[in-house]
Amino acid sequence: MNIPMAILVPGATIVAVLGVVGWIVTTWLRVKHGYPLENSWGKAVYPRSSDETMERVKLLSGENAQLRAELSAVKERLATVERIVTDSSFRLDQEINALRGPAN
Repeated sequence: MNIPMAILVPGATIVAVLGVVGWIVTTWLRVKHGYPLENSWGKAVYPRSSDETMERVKLLSGENAQLRAELSAVKERLATVERIVTDSSFRLDQEINALRGPAN
């Protein structure tokens, strides 16, 4: 099977160009969304640890702790409401039956 050069060269060129364009788009998306660029060994090319980044991490950590505390409080309140809703009717039935007197 002999593939003519008129088809092979343009086909290989198109594949190479698409590969380069894909690499450029991937790199652009990584930079746009804040992911660090990596070299061929998987290590970050520019691990940024500026003062602004550290301040942002501190703020997010504080907000995370606050939200966790708030979630804990909401869970406790929900447990209390569930206890009131489920226990109240059962206890009320027992009190009504006690007021009616013993069943003879």
